[in-house]
Formats: sequence, C-alpha cells, structure tokens
Amino acid sequence: MTDKAPAAFGPAGFDTRARGGITNVTTLGTGVLGSQIAFQTAYAGFTVTAYDIDEAAVAAGATRFDALVGTYAEAFGDPEAAAAARTRITVTHDLAAALSDADLVIEAVPESPAIKTSTWEQVGKLAPAKTLFATNSSTLLPSSFKDATGRPEQFLALHYANEIWAHNTAEIMGTADTRADVYDRVVEFATAQGMVPIRIHREQPGYVLNSLLVPLLNAAGNLLVDGIAEPEDIDRVWRIGTGAPSGPFEIFDVVGLTTAYNISTMGDEASQRFADYLKTNYIDQGKLGRSSGEGFYRYGD
Repeated sequence: MTDKAPAAFGPAGFDTRARGGITNVTTLGTGVLGSQIAFQTAYAGFTVTAYDIDEAAVAAGATRFDALVGTYAEAFGDPEAAAAARTRITVTHDLAAALSDADLVIEAVPESPAIKTSTWEQVGKLAPAKTLFATNSSTLLPSSFKDATGRPEQFLALHYANEIWAHNTAEIMGTADTRADVYDRVVEFATAQGMVPIRIHREQPGYVLNSLLVPLLNAAGNLLVDGIAEPEDIDRVWRIGTGAPSGPFEIFDVVGLTTAYNISTMGDEASQRFADYLKTNYIDQGKLGRSSGEGFYRYGD
C-alpha cells in the first residue's frame, strides 16, 4: 500500500495475505485512540473485542465506534464496509471474556506507568498461552513493564498516530526479550491492518513520531505558560512559517488534553507547570480537546 491511505482505499486493498497468524484481536481501552485502533482493525476484517473498565466506559466506547462508522465511510468512500466493520466489534467490561480467545492484545490505557503495569499483570494471568501482547504507549518504554506480563518474550510496543485512518503508521519496537518471530508476526499484522509498519531497531522513548513531535509541543506549552503568546497566534506562526496544516495547540486538541496532561506530569518542571495549566484551565472544566467539543479551540457538530 502507499504511505498514506488514499480516500478510495477500502478493505479490498488491504494486504491480508499475511496476517501474522492473527484472527482475534482484543483492544484494551476505548478512548480516542483505543477506539480508532479497534475500528481500524475491524475495518481490515479482523474480529475485535474492545475492553474497558466499567459499563459507563463501555457505553462511551460504543458511542465512539458508532461515530467512527461515519468517519470511515467518508474517508474511504464505502459506507457498507464501514457499517460491516462495526459489526465485527464486541464491547465488554469483562476482562476474562475479552481475553478468552485473543491472538493479539493491544493496550491503549492511560499513559500512566502504574495503570499500565497493573493492566498487564491482570492480562498476563488471564490470556491464553498463544496470545501476543502489544502496548500502544506513546512515551513509556516497553521494557518498563514487560515483566508484568509474565511473558516478556511475547511482548512489544505497537504505536499508532492519532486519526489512524489517515496517518497510518505503526511503529513497532521490541525489547531485549522480544522473540524475533513475535516481532515479525506483529509486522505482518500491522500490514494487514492497513498500516505502514516502521521497524524501530532499539528502544527509544517517543519512538520516531513523538521524538520529533514532543519537542514542538513542549516548546508551545512553554510559550503559553510563560505568557509569550496566545495559542491561536502560536499556531498561526507555525502554520504560516512552515506550511504545516496544523499548529501545536490544534494537535493537542486532537491528541486529547488528558493525554497531554498525563505525559506532562512525568516531565521536568516546565512540563509540570504546563500540566497544572491544562488541569486548571481546561480539564477541570470538561474541556478535553476535540473529542469533548472544546479544548484550546471550540468545535461544532
């Protein structure tokens, strides 16, 4: 496939000849990116079970999946394929049931070491012996919680970009314990899923994408907190000066301010000041970014 999925690209164009021996995929977390990962996987023809922690989270996830039907219908020009993808997704808050026949688990829970470690400890105890494990962590190294799985040789990182249907990279990063055949099977899966697999040769915080993106976002956050300029003007300078389609605060809204907050709390003093700013001025007021209708910008229907 091409490096970027064109508008007319549909399931018939996905390379499904090699799927890494994977049929049933379980995703953990139905937030902004977790729901996209699940839907993209279902759109490529896999059977997907999407898990979240309780009935409220499951209901919110189901709503996101319903909305993604329209998103995929518009992006790929195939409403029937988008509707069919939705039928291949089962949503549950029963973790044991979600894992019962999983060939691959993709974790997209909040970017918190404690939450991810706890999640993988539970998954490692419940998943079948055949199951491969992948974390979608955007900044944390997979080696920091590989041992929590109890099967570090079957564990790696599989990182996606937001708006996965258009920005279709899959950064694949193993640890010193990851078996070569596990790595290769996940590369095959990502290809069949409609992704462009990017092989990361050794562990790197932020992979490739966020190693490039995070310094930009950090600089924008510092400019705002230090009172240098307003978000709209910082974005305007970046768009005009570089020709980029989006400024850093527009990107924050797409990523989600909760994710930005969680990552910033783990950073240096400047990052923590930005985290406090986000919490006080946005998150505590329910302004979480594009997904909630308002963040640094307000979004219509």
